[in-house]
Amino acid sequence: MAENTEQTDWAALVFRVRDHQDKAAFAMLFKHFAPRVKGFLMKSGAGETLAEECAQDVMATLWQKAGQFDPARASVATWVFTIARNRRIDALRKARRPEPEELTWGPEPEPDQGDALDAQNDTERLGAAMARLPEKQRELIERAYYGDLSHSEIAAETGLPLGTIKSRIRLALERLRHQMDVKASQG
Repeated sequence: MAENTEQTDWAALVFRVRDHQDKAAFAMLFKHFAPRVKGFLMKSGAGETLAEECAQDVMATLWQKAGQFDPARASVATWVFTIARNRRIDALRKARRPEPEELTWGPEPEPDQGDALDAQNDTERLGAAMARLPEKQRELIERAYYGDLSHSEIAAETGLPLGTIKSRIRLALERLRHQMDVKASQG
């Protein structure tokens, strides 16, 4: 039986995990998000093994830190894919560390705190901007970019005409771009 993602209340499932360690709720979240996270990571350049490991780690984080989810700040999809993005960055940093025989003497350079802060601020601004989108537009953006679905696949899943899908996604991207530009100029 195909899951009806249009009707699923993902936040309620996260709250069941948070409040009751509900394994059935977690299984539904896992079934929906794990393959999408893996696809997102592979699309961003991770190999299949790394993407699988990161996806597993993201879902374990969802189980352990469900209490940190705040629906006022972001949707479940935005929260999950932000965790995935951060795991991908961590994996890239780890992969770039020199092997012991390549270590140089002397103190290691400090990581650029400005870059880290900028990335964190961008992530927070994007989450806030996503939360301000109309629900129909936000859901389509999440399916297209986090769910790694084509416009045609989204149309098939939702039953909406392809032109409507494209129009809503274009409008949502314009709104996000505008909100990110406004916030960046204020910050």
